[in-house]
Amino acid sequence: MGRIAFVFSGQGAQCAGMGKSLYEGSPAAKSLMDELERIRPGTLAQCFDGTEEELQDTKNTQPCIFAVSSMAAAALREQGLSPNVLAGFSLGEVTALTFGEAFSAADGFSLVVRRGELMAKAAADASGAMAAVMKLSASEVETLAANYSKVYPVNYNSPGQTVVAGDAEELTAFRAAVKEAGGRAIPLKVGGGFHSPYMASASTAFEEALSAFAIGRLQYPIYANLTAQPYDADNVAGTLVRQMVSPVRWQETVENMIADGVTTFIEVGPGKTLKTLITKCTDKAAAYHVEDMDSLHETIRALSAQ
Repeated sequence: MGRIAFVFSGQGAQCAGMGKSLYEGSPAAKSLMDELERIRPGTLAQCFDGTEEELQDTKNTQPCIFAVSSMAAAALREQGLSPNVLAGFSLGEVTALTFGEAFSAADGFSLVVRRGELMAKAAADASGAMAAVMKLSASEVETLAANYSKVYPVNYNSPGQTVVAGDAEELTAFRAAVKEAGGRAIPLKVGGGFHSPYMASASTAFEEALSAFAIGRLQYPIYANLTAQPYDADNVAGTLVRQMVSPVRWQETVENMIADGVTTFIEVGPGKTLKTLITKCTDKAAAYHVEDMDSLHETIRALSAQ
């Protein structure tokens, strides 16, 4: 077996009931969730019983996904499985940094709570939205977006899938242009125009929030959305701040991790979005996911058989 990467889920993967079986089936996951619940009472109820509307609110989405992803990682570690490298998609990058000990669990969670609040406020102050563009290359999406003053390519996810953020009104016209070009643009269930200039106020405020937290020595190489390369340990805060207003270079990140010897990816957290994207990016690595006890056991069995 080659190197194993844990990749942590981003926003958009939330669903009611997420994390419940991990909480009930893994002592390590339960202990961690109980700690996070003490910091932000109500997180457990939102994860297990929250409505779609409640979970789609960014100030709730981010702490809840962080909590479930962290539980899944704790359950994997409890089963004796450790990664060689880490990455995360947007919000998931903070989860990866926390697992990698840049932050304690309490500090990482507190930062995510604040990040969610700031991004929700920035989204409320503007009419930003997002859409995933399928069937067009990244360069084709960039060319189309250049025709609009407030449409930005923000997530380079996989061949044939690029996400844009922008003004809600302009995105309507942009989606029509995508269709005319032979592509398809699907609106995303997120609360704002993330990873774009719409998040400038949130990024500035998050930089101030970060300054109050100690940053520990990274225990793993952690690939940054901003650069698609492992974090510079001396610039963790600066990279995280810029990440909020910069594109997520996910396809390039996956390709670089494979070039660095990763042969197994495990998406850690709710949903299978990253697992699906990874399989679209490469046929040179296996991809699994862990979001509950069933998928945990399935992944452990598959890796044991290798």
